[in-house]
Parts: sequence; structure tokens; C-alpha cells
Amino acid sequence: MRIEVRCSDSANRPSSATPMFAAQAAPSRIDSQTLLQGGRELRIEHAGQEYRLRLTQNDKLILTK
Repeated sequence: MRIEVRCSDSANRPSSATPMFAAQAAPSRIDSQTLLQGGRELRIEHAGQEYRLRLTQNDKLILTK
């Protein structure tokens, strides 16, 4: 899985018109219900840290550390 982060601050953008990264295939896509497996919370380990992906009562996803 590839996670892409974009900055909306124009001061942090590269000055050239060339892309920051080489073009790659479209990112993988997975349905949230498949990811959560019918539950309301998923714990994700990344780089030795634990994150929680929660489905709220308002049907929104929240990722917290």
C-alpha cells in the first residue's frame, strides 16, 4: 500500500515544473468495510507505532495515533 502526502502550502512546493516523484501506477483501493472486516475499529502498526482507524457514529473515518 502506498500513502501519498500533499502539502497545500505553496512555499513548500518545488520551484520547477517537474513532478516530485516519478509517475507510478494508480494507488491500490480497498473498501473501508473490507478493511474494518465488519468492525468499527482497526489497529495499524507502522514503524513501531500503533494507530487506530475508527468508524464514527456519523459514518466518518478517523485515524489517530
